[in-house]
Amino acid sequence: MASPLAHPPQTALRSPDLVMRLARMGSFHQCRLSFMRTLLRKLSREAWTFERPVFDLDVRGVGTAVYTAKGPDGPLSLVCFGHDLPDDQRSDRVIAHAWDATFALFDGVPTQDDIVRLTGNVPKQEAGRVSTSELSLSRANRSVRLFEHVLTRLAAGQQPDAEQITQVGYLMRTTAVYGAGKFGAADLTPGTQPFQTEMLTVFLIRAFTLDLVEHMARLRAPDTAVTIAPDLRRRFGVGNSTGLGMAPFIVNHPVLLNNWIAARETALARVRAVPVATEAAQRTFADVLQRAVENTAIWTSQHPLQVEKIAALAADLGAVQNHVAGGALVGERPWDRLCDWSQTHLSLEGQEQLVSLVLEPYGALVDDLTMGMGADEDAEFAIDGQMRIGDLRVGLDTVFDWALEQDWDAPAQVARVWYTSEEKLEPRLGERFDEPIEPYEQPLSPARDAAALAQDLQQWSSTEPVAAFLLRHPEHRHMVRRVQIAMRHPYAEIRDNTIAADMLPIDLLRCKLSFFGATHFDPRSDRWVRITMFQNAPFPHELSHVQEDDWAYPAQAAGG
Repeated sequence: MASPLAHPPQTALRSPDLVMRLARMGSFHQCRLSFMRTLLRKLSREAWTFERPVFDLDVRGVGTAVYTAKGPDGPLSLVCFGHDLPDDQRSDRVIAHAWDATFALFDGVPTQDDIVRLTGNVPKQEAGRVSTSELSLSRANRSVRLFEHVLTRLAAGQQPDAEQITQVGYLMRTTAVYGAGKFGAADLTPGTQPFQTEMLTVFLIRAFTLDLVEHMARLRAPDTAVTIAPDLRRRFGVGNSTGLGMAPFIVNHPVLLNNWIAARETALARVRAVPVATEAAQRTFADVLQRAVENTAIWTSQHPLQVEKIAALAADLGAVQNHVAGGALVGERPWDRLCDWSQTHLSLEGQEQLVSLVLEPYGALVDDLTMGMGADEDAEFAIDGQMRIGDLRVGLDTVFDWALEQDWDAPAQVARVWYTSEEKLEPRLGERFDEPIEPYEQPLSPARDAAALAQDLQQWSSTEPVAAFLLRHPEHRHMVRRVQIAMRHPYAEIRDNTIAADMLPIDLLRCKLSFFGATHFDPRSDRWVRITMFQNAPFPHELSHVQEDDWAYPAQAAGG
């Protein structure tokens, strides 16, 4: 998948002042560099094989299953536990204590002793214990209405209703997928790209969910039950409910955030530098553009802000089609001209959708950038104490000039407080002037802290070292570190106030989830969102004979 050129030509990257605004980050879409797509390209390219050595579940879906994925570095197995959960206990909240299904990704092939150990712990989730043989811990709940509809139809020998599948999009939704060493699990990921352990977990959960409903239908009505038609089966993804627990990640991992955004912006800059759009590239773009139109038509939301954004996106995509039909891709540097045009003719939602779309014809040009999306954050942690204060001021003014101009005494500027809940140790967001939570505030407001740093630097000479300043003001260590990181990594910092009264946490969630590869964002408030993952993707048994990476948008309707 290496790029055909060692250093492909590219235009100038978009400015962080443009890209790193929350409203724009909250309009990002999945693209070729998203982690789900990276995973499936890897599994297909490396010819991974999949087995289901254990599938012991009853008519209620209670029991155990194991899915084993075999790659060049050895096998990984998803151990699945199905439970009989009463409807009144089904909740999307992270504080729930019971679920329809629980899972652990096991490093290797589990023995019977391993399964017994996991049976006593995985269903308890945080209250249980896992070992370094496990790579992830997760749980999911059924979409009750659609799950029962599909089960009933299959048992009766009928296919489920396509419209209902479209409206919901999944049979189960995860409420947490924990990796990266949480709760005693190993801090290990297959490959070098981020979140591949979690993405593999969800990919196998999707297979389990569809197998489960077909299995339950056979047990309910062995003489009449049928399986789901392949074209309908692919329409099911895995749902996910994500809340504030994910939001601080973006702030707490500036180097990783930079590497994600820089890869995407570099991919865009490479495509914008393409001198001429070939007929093949134009056909690919026209195809994926039409599929994006159809995807937008089936994207529903209950949140007024997202409803407005979807309507704007539908209009934007129509405008792009008309513009392209008028000859926009003819001539030199067509993608550069198209992106320039979008800045004045499309909403933020449309502009960022277009960024994703123009990458689609150019996998050979951009896919190698996924190899740089991880980060060794420990290597970036050290503070350069020898730096002169004058140089630190230059970095501070470059990255946080907008923040230094704010009135930080205004209540609206400091209205929110990020803190950690006692019960679940999960991030929460409270109102500073309504709740007694300020003593528990977490350092998740770089803009305010940058202004405080600038204030205390005023009394210091430009020639003095940073180390001397920090000896006197150790409370600024974290902010000095962030400034130095941002001086090396231009996309490391959000150019917005993360504790303002009008800040929308869902913008932080949307940004991160777009890099996962999520679709159909449906905010349920400004603090949590439902999404769909792996919708339209091939299943494990299909990876060896499907067109590589042609699944991220739904197939065109007949005659499309």
